[in-house]
Amino acid sequence: MAKKQTYHHGDLRQALLKAALELLEVKDAKSLSLREVARSAGVSHTAPYRHFEDKAALLAAIAQEGFIEFGNYLKAAVEKAQAKPIESLELTGIAYVRYALDHPTHFRVMFGSFPADEPTDSEFYCVSKSTFQILVNIIKDGQDAGLMQVGDPEFLALGQWSMVHGLAMLLLDGMLPTEGKDSLDLVQSLVRESMRSLVIASR
Repeated sequence: MAKKQTYHHGDLRQALLKAALELLEVKDAKSLSLREVARSAGVSHTAPYRHFEDKAALLAAIAQEGFIEFGNYLKAAVEKAQAKPIESLELTGIAYVRYALDHPTHFRVMFGSFPADEPTDSEFYCVSKSTFQILVNIIKDGQDAGLMQVGDPEFLALGQWSMVHGLAMLLLDGMLPTEGKDSLDLVQSLVRESMRSLVIASR
């Protein structure tokens, strides 16, 4: 019989999240079960229900955890760019992909386990929306400074988001040939190229 993992009182929730993430490294979210997570964490099969109503709630907690750290990556990029819109747009694009490469399991859960119509009053929706708002705010600042094209900033942000998300997924799936180049160097070049249609002033 496998030895149960031990955890301090009050750490059950984190132990379950950790066990779920370890399982998700080798299997997809659809085939994951709470019973399996409980077994991996070394607790009874009913223990997960103390914190999670069902598997969807567990996955939402993982995704929310990921979006918080993801937001930190983006905020750090804006800070590094000293809040300059063009530099911020470029560095957040690179940070987006860096997060995906650093935390692939979280990333796949964040963007692969929830529908686009997630209830707007859910904590998960609020956290995920706040990360997208970082990009929207960069574009608004760029427009106010006369550095970026006019238009709906959310629509323009969606275009940039779609591009870097596609890059991240291609890299995670091993579908983007780097030809010996550093992945992030390639991403930087592609991000800069994608910004041509948005940026209207040279640095």
